[in-house]
Amino acid sequence: MASNRHLGRIVALQTLYEYDFRESLGDQSLDLQEVLARNMSRYEKAIGDKEYVERLTTGVAKIASQLDARIQPVAPEWPIKQISGIDRNVLRIGVFELENMSDIIPPKVAINEAVELAKSFGSENSSKFVNGVLGTIFRELSAEADQPDAAAPDGQSEENHEGKLNEQDQKQD
Repeated sequence: MASNRHLGRIVALQTLYEYDFRESLGDQSLDLQEVLARNMSRYEKAIGDKEYVERLTTGVAKIASQLDARIQPVAPEWPIKQISGIDRNVLRIGVFELENMSDIIPPKVAINEAVELAKSFGSENSSKFVNGVLGTIFRELSAEADQPDAAAPDGQSEENHEGKLNEQDQKQD
């Protein structure tokens, strides 16, 4: 039921942006689940895959500092705290999908969706910046997967494993 994952990503972005902002202000009443529930309730009938939105949002929030550490070397001229809150959270979503949700989201879809979020909610150059950073991270992940010891857990080669995912995911997204 991935009919509207794009809307789910928008809700995740709204939630993560608010969470990031309120956390930076030291808001003691901040509760990610409360913010997510409020944002999800607005689109309850339109979002088909609520589990996906929750997995994405809570996953990104849980490992935000690790995602930032992955992003920072790819954009060294932009310290992570100087990247706009929208762009930072769009990048976190994209990297999280690339690294942790490849079981349901093909890499090209993750990158394209992040670029679309950046076009819709970021500044004039956000989409180019997001595309460049995520493209570089994807190439790094691909190079890591090509290493001889990076066989898929079920014994299949990474190519065969990814091919099966892409066939299934293209039907969903």
